Amino acid sequence: MKQKYHLRNWSEYDQGLKQRGSLTFWLSEEVLSNWILTEKSGTRGADNYFSDQAILTFVMVKSLFSLAGRQTEGFLESLFVEVGIDLPVPDHTTVSPRAKNLDVVLPVNKRDEPRHLVVDSTGVKVYGEGEWKTRQHGVSQIRTWRKLHLAVDEKTGEILVAEVTTNNCHDGDVLESLLEAVEGDIEQVSGDGADDQRKCYRAIAQRGAMATIPPQNKAQKWSNIDGDRNRNIERIEEIGRKEWKEESGYHRRSISETTMFRLKTIFGGKLSSRDFDNQAVELFVKCLLLNKMIQIAKPDSYIV
Repeated sequence: MKQKYHLRNWSEYDQGLKQRGSLTFWLSEEVLSNWILTEKSGTRGADNYFSDQAILTFVMVKSLFSLAGRQTEGFLESLFVEVGIDLPVPDHTTVSPRAKNLDVVLPVNKRDEPRHLVVDSTGVKVYGEGEWKTRQHGVSQIRTWRKLHLAVDEKTGEILVAEVTTNNCHDGDVLESLLEAVEGDIEQVSGDGADDQRKCYRAIAQRGAMATIPPQNKAQKWSNIDGDRNRNIERIEEIGRKEWKEESGYHRRSISETTMFRLKTIFGGKLSSRDFDNQAVELFVKCLLLNKMIQIAKPDSYIV
């Protein structure tokens, strides 16, 4: 039977959900006051007229409401006219080359206690035929994906670090760089079987964290190493794999899968950008938006 949940904070959660769609939330006074660059860059060539914040806001609105570049430009222009904002809107041809150089910082609430990280990756479609044609005729050579690798805080559900790679990049090759980018202490890292590699365990140990990675079936202990992997194998032999996952907190890795589901449900599973750098920024912006949504509307639920 499927478990049922009740909310303890229905009123606050309801208000937060409505705020997610409020344009005044995404277009704050701080954003508008820094819309135009007033200082010269001091370098050769024409100076940028719009600030990085203006370009970032354009991309945020584009992703938030699933609009094309021209539609986003027209949407913002009409919005500025309606609410009396006397500011120009960047042209979509200006946004595209500027966006690839944006430094997207994910908003994350600070925590004093060490974090439990759950890591995972998902594929995001770039272009190619639809699913029906693929089933009928196989995968085309032009069909391609990008991989989004995430490190998520198990307690808050916030995305702490995101990295974008091509679809042939192995998850274990990215774990070390994800951990290096996480600020503060880490007490535990939960990954899947793709992270069952020596370099992944070394990267986790360097951060002083416990590795919760399920070893492959019939996995053998590594010789001359007294580490988490060997201890995990011993414990699985003692109590069984299912019980070990419950005892170690590995089942909390589903938080990362929930995050992937939210990203694709809210923003879709496709990218509109063609250039790799723009595709990466597009995904980073979606992670930024999801973090802000979580921070303003997070359910506090309990099992009935």
